[in-house]
Amino acid sequence: MLVISIQSQVVHGHVGNSAAAYAMQAEGVNVAAVPTTLLSNHPRYPTLRGRVLETELVSDLLRGVEERDLVDEAAVLVTGYLGSPSNAAVIADFVERALTRNSKLVYLCDPVIGDDGRVYVADGILDVVRHRLLPAANLTTPNQFELGLLAGLDIADAQGLRAACAALAGTGRIDVVATGCTLTDTAEGQVETILCAGGQLSRFATPRLPIRPSGTGDLLTGLIAAHLAKGTATEAAVRLAVETIYAVLVRTQEAGTAEMRLVPLPTPRR
Repeated sequence: MLVISIQSQVVHGHVGNSAAAYAMQAEGVNVAAVPTTLLSNHPRYPTLRGRVLETELVSDLLRGVEERDLVDEAAVLVTGYLGSPSNAAVIADFVERALTRNSKLVYLCDPVIGDDGRVYVADGILDVVRHRLLPAANLTTPNQFELGLLAGLDIADAQGLRAACAALAGTGRIDVVATGCTLTDTAEGQVETILCAGGQLSRFATPRLPIRPSGTGDLLTGLIAAHLAKGTATEAAVRLAVETIYAVLVRTQEAGTAEMRLVPLPTPRR
């Protein structure tokens, strides 16, 4: 079982592959982690060192993945934070080659373009995500803001969310896991992760905790990918991932730390 995961990497904290890779390995899945950035920490700290990796380097690493035949071995391919428009383009090229080479490969696209009403990626990345990556994906994990932005729709209720997912799919078929959702009928004090598959919604609610550590979306995507790689059905994969995330957040709140407390990874009920 192998997941190819193309995301950011940090020295301190848990975002991108620095959240997802350990979680996937803890679930018994091998990971080929390809970095798009190498940073000291995520941007919510007062200082930030390191940089977005050069496109030539990212492209070279992806060629190495192909030369080691990892595309043939992989069950799931994940893309997350892309870093730059030129990185986005070479990653899209890789995704297209990989899906042609391995027809059984499941592609999970985490858009990672914004939150709380704000786009935080460079100009040009959104276009690559919208026009190249999402049309190729089997599954995507946007937060509520990203889903509305990508679909060009406001999302207030279940009907609006279903319409946004349909708009995202266009004429193709893509399942959507919308994260961090608060809809008109979401119970007070709760937050929802909602799977939209074939127009049907599966809703997973957990208590909203008074903390917001970075990287929860990256961790959720990694856990879903790990469960899919092990042959778990999508709905069950999402449920297991949500349970683990909530357990991590409870432990983080109890510890009073700014970063998620991942180790050891909580085991959800099967």
